[in-house]
Formats: sequence, C-alpha cells, structure tokens
Amino acid sequence: MRRSAEAARENILAAAEALLTEKGPQALKLADVAKAAGVVHATVLHHFGSIADVQAALAERMIRRLVEQILDTPPPETGPAWRSLSGVDALFDAFEAPGAARLAAWLQLTDEMDRLTVVGEAVQSVVRGRMVREGLDEATARDLVLLSVILALGAGLFGPSLAALTGAAPGRPRELVMELLRSRIMALGGGL
Repeated sequence: MRRSAEAARENILAAAEALLTEKGPQALKLADVAKAAGVVHATVLHHFGSIADVQAALAERMIRRLVEQILDTPPPETGPAWRSLSGVDALFDAFEAPGAARLAAWLQLTDEMDRLTVVGEAVQSVVRGRMVREGLDEATARDLVLLSVILALGAGLFGPSLAALTGAAPGRPRELVMELLRSRIMALGGGL
C-alpha cells in the first residue's frame, strides 16, 4: 500500500513508540522498527535518515504531545494554574508511562539530547503560554518548569524501582516530589 510521506512517517513513529512502550529504548533498532511498521529498512532510512533520527523524532513527538496536554489542562477555578500544579500531573503521568522517561535517559546517555531543540521550545511554550501570562515572572516560571521536569523524570525513571527497594508504596516517590514542588510554590507566596 502506498502512503503519503507524512502517513509513512507517522506509521514508522507509531511502530517505534509501540516498541518503546513494550520493550524499552534498546528495542529501537532499524530492523525492529521497520518490521513493526511493516516496511523495509530502506523506507525507514528514506523518511528519517538513521535510527538515531527516528529516536529523536519520536522523542520530539512525545514532547509535543506532552506540551499540548499540559497547555490543554483546564486551569483551576481559582487562582493561576501554576499555583495549583494543574499541568504538573500531566507531566508526571507522561514520565510514569512506559517508555517516556527511559527514552529521555537513553537520548541523554547516547549524547543525542542536543537534537531535541523541541525541548527548549516546549519549555518556552509552557513558561510563556501559561505561567507568565498568569503573572509569574519568566525566570521563576522557567525554574519551576525545570524543577518539575527534573523531578518528574527522576520519579518516572527511578521511582518504581527505588520504592520497591525501600519498601515504600509504589506511588510514594511521586507524592514526595509533589510535596517538594508544593513547598517551592508556597515559598513564592502561591499557596495551594
């Protein structure tokens, strides 16, 4: 079946995301992605150039989707959204889902993070698109986003294992880091 270039790329990325979710980033090999997408290696290479480009495109796709979820999160009924952590739950959900935190770690460990200019754009979208518009100064907004991403990534990547190793409840790592974020916001005078 012949697909448009956009449909072919989407098919390949959907297959790569399914592999990532099921087997982790080590499964994102050219042969495996091509097989899962039902195409030949040359098709993947034609649309992306290399498996590293597939991995970067997949990460960008996942980040864009996450930013859309955060920006689409309905604001609280009272006060600015940044004070209620309304978008942070979406961030933590994304990094707790199979694959997202592992892909981010994989890209970092393989020195591929510099390919993800979309991360910087995503941070600016959240900072300017919601937080600054709601009255938080840009530097503080950027710091809150940075802190939130670091904590969500850590909780998603290490939280389940560390909870099991220490005998903590599975959701305890997320509870702890959310407490840290709430404390930071309270220090800004945000209240919760």
